[in-house]
Amino acid sequence: MLSHNLAHLHRMKDYKKYYSIPATPQEIYLALTNPLTLHLWTGEEAEMSEVPGSEFSLWDGSITGKNVEFEPGKKIVQQWYFGDQQEMSVVTIKLHPDKDGTSVELRHTNIPDEAFEDIVEGWNETYFASLREFYA
Repeated sequence: MLSHNLAHLHRMKDYKKYYSIPATPQEIYLALTNPLTLHLWTGEEAEMSEVPGSEFSLWDGSITGKNVEFEPGKKIVQQWYFGDQQEMSVVTIKLHPDKDGTSVELRHTNIPDEAFEDIVEGWNETYFASLREFYA
């Protein structure tokens, strides 16, 4: 019975990448935490607050989850929901000032195998592409 159950466990993947954005860490932090600013650069409705334990919704509900931790201008930690997944999928965004503005360190853990390519494409071609365009 045990081996049968283990076969159903989804494999998980992690993703880590740095993005360079021509804005200050404070500006980017605001863009990622303020619902009005989120709406400006995503072009979609967003529900967001800086209250740990509160739920958020981005791109009109296509991304939902729970806010875990905030360090203003420095760090955002969120739990992203994927259906009824048991293990938490955690997104950590750290903001490092650099000569061109900000180096954004993204770490996304426990991404379900079947969602991995879509998620990576989303980070690269939608999320951070839109944010970079907003400040370009």
